[in-house]
Amino acid sequence: MRREIEYQWRIRELMARQHITSSTQLVEPLRERGITLSASQVYRLVAQDPERIAFKVLVALCDILHCEVNDLVTFTAADARTIRQKRVANGDPGVPDLRNYRPVRARVTRDDG
Repeated sequence: MRREIEYQWRIRELMARQHITSSTQLVEPLRERGITLSASQVYRLVAQDPERIAFKVLVALCDILHCEVNDLVTFTAADARTIRQKRVANGDPGVPDLRNYRPVRARVTRDDG
């Protein structure tokens, strides 16, 4: 069965707990840990939910924010609902099979009367 995974990127909340008010304040601490990202890259990391992230960056953020990975990313997984189309059993007399019908050519006539 297919599973749907949803996650929450909670970096802003953890930044607020550490009194970090701007994403640019993360640039230097990341650089101290050997990760060189531009201010715009760090902004995107904070402002958007990342689809993928380097493990070194994730661990460095956890170190800077004094948290565990579980605190930074929370997730839920659930079975995906599948939408099935209802099919009519062949031979059901109440439902006509539309493949048996052909369109009828329309005739346009004048009404002069």
